[in-house]
Amino acid sequence: MSKNLSELSGRKGLSDNLFTRLGELAIEDGTPSEAELSQLADEFLIGNANTYGATTFYDFLKPENKDKKVYLCNGTACLCAGTQEGVKKELEKHFAPNEIGHMTCLGRCYENGAFHYKGQNYSNLSSEDLTNLLKSNEGQNHTGAYNVNAPQRSILTAPYNDLSAYYAPFRNILGQSPEAILEEIKTSNLRGRGGAGFPMGLKLEFCKKAKSDVKFIICNADEGDPGAYSDRYLLEERPHAVLFGMLVAGYITGATHGVLYIRAEYPASVKNCTTAIQELRDLGLLGDHIAGSNFSFDLKIIEAKGAYICGEETALINSIEGQRPEVRIRPPYPAQEGLFNKPTVVNNVETLAAVHFIAENGGDAWKKIGTSRSSGTKLVCLDSFFNKPGLYEIEMGTPLDEVVYTFGGGFKRPVKAMQIGGPLGGLVPISKIGDLTLDFESFSQNGFLLGHASVVCIPQDFPMIEFIAHLFDFAAYESCGKCFPCRLGTKRGHELAQKAVTENQAIDKTLFTDLLTTLEEGSLCAHGGGIPLPVRNALQYFESELKPYFAE
Repeated sequence: MSKNLSELSGRKGLSDNLFTRLGELAIEDGTPSEAELSQLADEFLIGNANTYGATTFYDFLKPENKDKKVYLCNGTACLCAGTQEGVKKELEKHFAPNEIGHMTCLGRCYENGAFHYKGQNYSNLSSEDLTNLLKSNEGQNHTGAYNVNAPQRSILTAPYNDLSAYYAPFRNILGQSPEAILEEIKTSNLRGRGGAGFPMGLKLEFCKKAKSDVKFIICNADEGDPGAYSDRYLLEERPHAVLFGMLVAGYITGATHGVLYIRAEYPASVKNCTTAIQELRDLGLLGDHIAGSNFSFDLKIIEAKGAYICGEETALINSIEGQRPEVRIRPPYPAQEGLFNKPTVVNNVETLAAVHFIAENGGDAWKKIGTSRSSGTKLVCLDSFFNKPGLYEIEMGTPLDEVVYTFGGGFKRPVKAMQIGGPLGGLVPISKIGDLTLDFESFSQNGFLLGHASVVCIPQDFPMIEFIAHLFDFAAYESCGKCFPCRLGTKRGHELAQKAVTENQAIDKTLFTDLLTTLEEGSLCAHGGGIPLPVRNALQYFESELKPYFAE
């Protein structure tokens, strides 16, 4: 049935997008009315159950969103920093409880105390500044204090001033065969920066070989990992690096449409990318027969509406189609059958941003940086527990202790572990920092996950059992619900951990271990399959702390 819905949604293509229309209906009240949903269902021939079912999934479309006026960040970094209870109390002085919602996460992990108000994000405001903001009765620009460093070499963080010169390598590519630039991407061994680490060149090749008159390139800008703000940085400060990568991907595969799916939690990213697309259009590098070539390509921004699972590529595709963002069973893979059932490449923001360097300098130049299997540089996000928090561009293979203690300056107060790679990433105890290097292989061999390379610190005084409960709570709330292991398993995991904390109810260790195994082996995607990793790390490295909560 979902394939039929894909076809029906695709009748109008991207020009009149069902998901965008759902978002527009929610602008005034925070959620569409049932009458509006029914009218939209008739227009797209998809049935009331489908429009209603999709709407009720998203944080910023569902009926519970009605009348919300301010949103408090409930991401892991803000939780561990202990700032949010104070922010909530301040907000409650000005808003009724039903007017306060939540967002996860706002990408302000370097200073915390984050909230969203009238289309803008704020963080680390004093009580006086917060009161003045609300009294002004309008959203104000608050960019936050980025600390951006490239201590070894600057590639992804390199500035660009002359846009015409910046796109010169793309104009050169238009005179080459798609096969030639594809080989450069493959030679570079550029691997996906969104978490999975799949080679970009192979993904492009699969789509290139697929037979279809219509193909899509999607930029997965739904960076929802608490602790990560590297995509936000690129979208706001280096949007043309991302657009360049999408143009090249389109040229290689023969795609004619590109979509930037950007999180609602990043309003400035939407604004800056909109401006960048217009600049690209003004350069004559979008539209039909670009620069007199046979290549035609255009871009569209679609604003997400609050669902972590949309970071999974097939759930993202369903979302763009206006369906519930549930993961799809694979095969077929998106490169063969993706958006509107057409061949589709989905790449992360940082992955696309790396293409410019390869186009300008060749695949070998990128491959020579880093390690043999993890090439190039990686953006690393350090949270507020570091003496020098911020975003760092680091060469792959760099010792983790150099990142933590030299570049990050060590910790402001005692920390016992770092969760690296988002809520599904491994839990690295401080004792293991010296054993790791910043690359996919080192983390995997030591039982961790590099993922997005976001670093969230767990302070010494934060109970590990409460952290486990938080992880399961997050996973249960954000589950798409399609498969039973994830939908039920994450909820049962949260209940077990929560009762151990609040009711002194000991956890049956055998039952708990079986639950983790079921999640790993039975879940359809990495959401349910990945959440056991940090939990197992906690059980392994913090056994003595957790022992009182488990039955013998």
